Amino acid sequence: MANVKGKVVLITGAARGIGAGLAERLAAQGAKVALVGLEVEEQRKVAERIGDAAHAWEADVTDWDALEKATAGVVEHFGGIDIVVANAGIATTGFVRSVDREAFEKVFEVDLLGVWRTFRVTLPHVIERKGYLLAISSLAAITHAPGMANYCAAKAGVEAFCNSLRAEVAHLGVKVGVAHPTWIRTDLVDGADAHPVFGKLRASMGPMGKTYPLDVALDHLEAGVLKRARTIHVPKWVLALKLLRSFLPPIIELGSRRLIPAADKAALEDIKARGSREAAITGHGGRAATR
Repeated sequence: MANVKGKVVLITGAARGIGAGLAERLAAQGAKVALVGLEVEEQRKVAERIGDAAHAWEADVTDWDALEKATAGVVEHFGGIDIVVANAGIATTGFVRSVDREAFEKVFEVDLLGVWRTFRVTLPHVIERKGYLLAISSLAAITHAPGMANYCAAKAGVEAFCNSLRAEVAHLGVKVGVAHPTWIRTDLVDGADAHPVFGKLRASMGPMGKTYPLDVALDHLEAGVLKRARTIHVPKWVLALKLLRSFLPPIIELGSRRLIPAADKAALEDIKARGSREAAITGHGGRAATR
């Protein structure tokens, strides 16, 4: 296992949840952590908890100029970048035929294009130090559930992007990893569970919808970063689903036949009551990204 002592780790979406927790874990291992994201005040609180080994920068991962400025600030402050964790991500709720269009597309901008932009801007510095890039994909890249079309597509795109990038930069000494967490107790998942329509739909998923404590994800991700892992499955049974993924769509479709008609009707009623934008947004991160 590699040592992160003295290494500079840039983490996007570090205000809370996986990003903040991983920053604290790696700082405890001796890393210097750069917290980059929209919610800069929350990130500063995380940096204060960590101490001198952490610093926060405000940047929207969909904004090239903001990412360039933040990256330059990290390099000036810490002297370089060894590891980048593209963790920033949001989710919306809604069916394709009725979901708010702008909120739907924002997921692609943050969750997929945000990874590409983060890696593109930071890659020269990571190449210089023969470092490691890690993108946070999801179980959703493997199991394509109704009501999550944009999130599933974006996270599947993250996996494909990382697989291509890995082959492109191997000769430069850079390693690329992709993580597939299942449902983890974070603000994003709590927001989905609180939704009046899609919270009920997720509750019907049975064992596949089980929510795991944040520490479960942090244990796997911390170990993966130390190993410069190619893939990280959270928990390990996600790997089995990946191997069986070609069989999953028809199984999910069969299981959804009983649930979707009522949920589709309820979604339309929720949109009528609250408006399409409010009905689509979940979590603090999603609200910050779509404001």
